[in-house]
Amino acid sequence: MTLTEKNPQAVWNHPQWWIDRVRKDHPDHWQAILQANNSRAPLILRVNERKTTQAQYLQALAAINIEASPVGEQGVILANAQPVPSLPGFAEGHFSVQDAAAQLAAPLLLNGLGAAGDNGARLKILDACAAPGGKTAHLLELADCDVTALDIDARRCERIAQNLERLDLQAHIVVADAGQPAGWWDGQLYDGILLDAPCTASGIVRRHPDVRWLRRPTDIAQLAGIQAHLLKTLWLLLKPGGRLLYCTCSVFRAEGDMQIQTFVAHHTDALLIPSPGHLLPQIGGEATVFPDNLMREHDGFYYATLEKRSL
Repeated sequence: MTLTEKNPQAVWNHPQWWIDRVRKDHPDHWQAILQANNSRAPLILRVNERKTTQAQYLQALAAINIEASPVGEQGVILANAQPVPSLPGFAEGHFSVQDAAAQLAAPLLLNGLGAAGDNGARLKILDACAAPGGKTAHLLELADCDVTALDIDARRCERIAQNLERLDLQAHIVVADAGQPAGWWDGQLYDGILLDAPCTASGIVRRHPDVRWLRRPTDIAQLAGIQAHLLKTLWLLLKPGGRLLYCTCSVFRAEGDMQIQTFVAHHTDALLIPSPGHLLPQIGGEATVFPDNLMREHDGFYYATLEKRSL
């Protein structure tokens, strides 16, 4: 046995604590997760259905000899990465760059909410921690709704505005702390809330290779505390019958399954409805999630949909 084979950090190119955590959380898939983290992430686009369709955009790419294939409902995966601004329809807002796992967020939240809120009014949706606005845009592409896009970072909120402008979409953009509603909330309850919570980013290592070396083991508990606070705080802003979609780009169960199990145990008005749960990087999701998904086509993510019951 060589020295390298004795040293898991050298074999997997991850810190030992990270290897141990992934192995504990996903005993049947830990090696595949670490291997996926060391691979190159594909370029995946999300077609703006207000401008074009998945089939039409695939034809536009084929016409200039760019090989691509469909993924999910609005996704297009390129066989080889290209400079994004040079792709057809970029300036016209025909697409955005978004991983296939992240493309699940908007439809998961909208599914079950119906087309309108109370008395036929437009759905009122909060996208908390919204920057750079990919999920905000997707919500607006799929439904005629009023979206408040909230983020604590003013510069990143400028990115939301720029992205929406290119796509010909509009949202109410607010620079504020989602965990402190007193400073920004108007008192009107939301039909739907999308909480893409701050996390370790352990599911997107293949896109951000440095993250595994920059993180410390203590970050997981610290971030889980922030996630729990946001969940508890934003839940109060949701209408009875409304839905909150909790998501993180993490494979750690402390930021996914465990977080939601704890929340539901302490909130009797929270009903966990069928959700994707942990999507592991490059490991195909369940057929109900990605009916036509090929292997190696999404990042690591966690999704849980909570419905607010009237007690």
